[in-house]
Amino acid sequence: MSRTAVLTDAQWARLGPLLPSSDGRRGRPFRDSQRVVEGIIYRYRCGLAWRDVPSEFGPWQTLWKRHRRYAGDGTWDHVLAALLVDEARVRA
Repeated sequence: MSRTAVLTDAQWARLGPLLPSSDGRRGRPFRDSQRVVEGIIYRYRCGLAWRDVPSEFGPWQTLWKRHRRYAGDGTWDHVLAALLVDEARVRA
């Protein structure tokens, strides 16, 4: 595992299906969602500015735009709610 690996395969298996896809949208398809989400997590975990996120996550502009889109359209709220429901089911 590299120092920039943020999510395990099991974590991504729970998170990935909750994120919107670019299928059916006009324009360029989304970059690899896992790497972009890992870049966003890495940025917050390390307390970096967007421009300082390592390039292996992709262009910082992509990370910023995707984070902004997900925050604006409620995707992060939906993801959090779904993961909390999942966790409550597991613990019950």
